Amino acid sequence: MSKQPPIIAELGRPETPDETAARKAASSKAYRSSQTVRNLIAALAVTLAVVAVIIFAVPRGEPVERAPLDVAAIAEGVESSLQSPVLIPELGDFWRANDAELQSGATVVWEVTLAPKADEERGFIKVAQAFDADASWAPQRLNGIAPTDTVRIGGRDWDVFEPARAESNANVSYAIGTQAGDDYILLYGSRSPDSTAELAESLIPQIRTISEAS
Repeated sequence: MSKQPPIIAELGRPETPDETAARKAASSKAYRSSQTVRNLIAALAVTLAVVAVIIFAVPRGEPVERAPLDVAAIAEGVESSLQSPVLIPELGDFWRANDAELQSGATVVWEVTLAPKADEERGFIKVAQAFDADASWAPQRLNGIAPTDTVRIGGRDWDVFEPARAESNANVSYAIGTQAGDDYILLYGSRSPDSTAELAESLIPQIRTISEAS
């Protein structure tokens, strides 16, 4: 005697073959869907774990400070190339050198960019030595600004340049320049006149040497 198909309570009768197939398909679909959700949750958990390891494993602390620029070594190469002395600002405890380069063009210029070491100090000063140039070169560097006055620093007369609007002149708010033999020395930037004059004073011995070498 053959076994009768079980009666399904919801139907009150045995399932037809089509109904059985549909039920199994729905069950299989539900199972696959649940597995997909589980897999997504597992993948997300692994990703979060990796991110956590990266965050907590990477060493923290202060950024590595950039090695000081060796202005003297760069200047030595420039002097050897031009067969002429160049200015080497003394940094001391206040200044750091951000850049030092020989710039080519109609007028060859040796330029050193200085900024205060202390975070609470602001501004910069560029020390430029234009070879075989005079005061007429300075306005080319200062967006056409002509000297407005003179000041006496270290026994030398310096031209004074004061742009009306620093923001329209590469943030340059003050500049002074003096002739050193065949070269013209220009100090320009965003520091105060007193700070600029103090730097100029420290350069006087070298400026005298350059004047005597011309």
